[in-house]
Amino acid sequence: MRLDKFLKVSRIIKRRTIAKEVADKGRIQINGLAAKSSSDVKVGDELTIAFGNKTLVVRIDKIVETTKKEESKEMFSIISETQREELNN
Repeated sequence: MRLDKFLKVSRIIKRRTIAKEVADKGRIQINGLAAKSSSDVKVGDELTIAFGNKTLVVRIDKIVETTKKEESKEMFSIISETQREELNN
């Protein structure tokens, strides 16, 4: 499955166009390598996603074409979620 579609279906990122934008700006890695929106993902892959001042690391547990909101959380496991501190001068 394409990276941008996985992010939308799993509801990590709500819209596919936003997922595509984030990936194409180089803010997503698959298993430590830079990824584009068209990159293929598979079960077991580890995604590192940089959102502004937050970094989210998830492992893909399941891939399905469509899912209900309640079931979307079964598609991935959160490994870590880190917040970068704002520098106050």
